[in-house]
Amino acid sequence: MNYFELFNLAPAFDIDTANLAERYRDLQRAVHPDKFAHDSEQQKLLSVQRTAQINDAYQTLKNPLRRAEHMLSLRGIELSHETTTLKDTAFLMQQMEWRELLDDINHATDPQDLIDELYDSFATYEKSLFSSLKELLNSDEQEANNQAADQIRKLKFMAKLQVELTRIEDALLD
Repeated sequence: MNYFELFNLAPAFDIDTANLAERYRDLQRAVHPDKFAHDSEQQKLLSVQRTAQINDAYQTLKNPLRRAEHMLSLRGIELSHETTTLKDTAFLMQQMEWRELLDDINHATDPQDLIDELYDSFATYEKSLFSSLKELLNSDEQEANNQAADQIRKLKFMAKLQVELTRIEDALLD
């Protein structure tokens, strides 16, 4: 299903999130199960299914990474449940450096400085990835789509690193 069509939006990486939220509320009001309380069981079930579909679409479109992944799936590139590995040597080296720094936190004299440094490094790198992703998604060429898929893979890795860094920081605070 094309979530952009469901919300009557042009398929684009940059969307008006306020408009998205407004459309979400309108759609939810239209299909809310309470409106079908006196209808047949089949109609009630359809209402529940439609509500779940709208919720999933909204969660996908409001999240930039999930939105980009949805755009690529509409173009025939499916990233969920894949096992493709990145071949970007520079990124792989950067991953190793970040992993070493994560390991160093517990042994650092001032772990908070290292944590802050990593948060800044992650944010800077993610910002450049999102900028590149936006440009790639503006093109509908196959090579741009493939490169956008690689950017999404990198961003997913960055999200995992963020979670790991937060977990390490929380453990230090306990």
